[in-house]
Amino acid sequence: MSVLPEQSPVTKPHGDTQHNTQSDAKNSGRQFDYLVFIGRFQPFHNGHKAVVDEALQRAKNVIMLIGSANLPRSLRNPFTVAERSKMIKGAYSKADASRIHCVGLDDALYNDTRWLKYVQAGVKSVTGDLQADIGLIGHSKDSSSYYLSLFPNWASVSVPNYKNLSATPIRDGYLMGATPTLDRTPESTREVLEAFKKTDDYQQLHEEAWFIDRYKKQWEDTPYPPTFMTADAVVVQSGHILLVERRSLPGKGLWALPGGFVDQKETLFDACIRELREETRLKVPEPVLRGSRHSQYTFDDPYRSARGRTITQAFYFQLKNDPKGLPKVKGGDDAARAFWLPLAELDAKQMFEDHYAIITKMVGL
Repeated sequence: MSVLPEQSPVTKPHGDTQHNTQSDAKNSGRQFDYLVFIGRFQPFHNGHKAVVDEALQRAKNVIMLIGSANLPRSLRNPFTVAERSKMIKGAYSKADASRIHCVGLDDALYNDTRWLKYVQAGVKSVTGDLQADIGLIGHSKDSSSYYLSLFPNWASVSVPNYKNLSATPIRDGYLMGATPTLDRTPESTREVLEAFKKTDDYQQLHEEAWFIDRYKKQWEDTPYPPTFMTADAVVVQSGHILLVERRSLPGKGLWALPGGFVDQKETLFDACIRELREETRLKVPEPVLRGSRHSQYTFDDPYRSARGRTITQAFYFQLKNDPKGLPKVKGGDDAARAFWLPLAELDAKQMFEDHYAIITKMVGL
């Protein structure tokens, strides 16, 4: 997955229960130089604080690896690393806050190895040495135990779940207009949320939250939540990639790959070609496009779209270099504009959903 789920990370890797219990017993009461807490903290709530409270008791320093850094604001990730750091440090005295080190952690969807490198780099930026006395702290919950299995060299400390709190309902309610209650969030978090509520960025997310709410109500009477299928085009020529700017919600104004939903009576590849031509008016004959297909890959992260469970099939097209330049494009359909972007200027902070991760996976950046 290489991106943190909603729940706090756990401290038990997958495997034999007896082994996990023995590992926790071994580390019971042990003191560390550094304890690492990995999470998204969107927002930081009292459940997170309970983990940090324990970490401050058990370690000289606490490293907060704040996930989903360097992304555009979205319904799932509305707050910047700086804002989340303020929530965290503001919940403690000056002395305790000086022992808490907040470090942004980029996602690396579909690339666990890259994510592990990011985690190691984030920890090393504080410790200076990955062989230092380091442990991981969190609480056991659901599939997030997967993350601890990736760090067998670091000891683990398990903390009981605090009142079964989750950031998801807190964040969702806030973006719909509610104010988080005292029993769920520290005062420092509420101060950041109140300040953010006065910004244009909040208003855009608030509008998007209501849009998604209305969108999902179309399906609330179905026997099962629907799964949507889309197709996206990754078109590259001469070191440039073809992108569109989204015209409408969700993600209005963000950069995206040309693509869209698959019709009932078309193949995935045909849907990709149709959406590509509708959204970009790409001046390349269709037979040439079809002959330029290099590879394809399925992207199915469960959290990749706010609209619901959405799986996309991406097709990578490598167009031949042309001394006449890049083919002409023009935005159409759902795209406010279409444009060629140098690969060196790709910016994760400008990209819709997981499209940056799709590009890096397909193109090999």
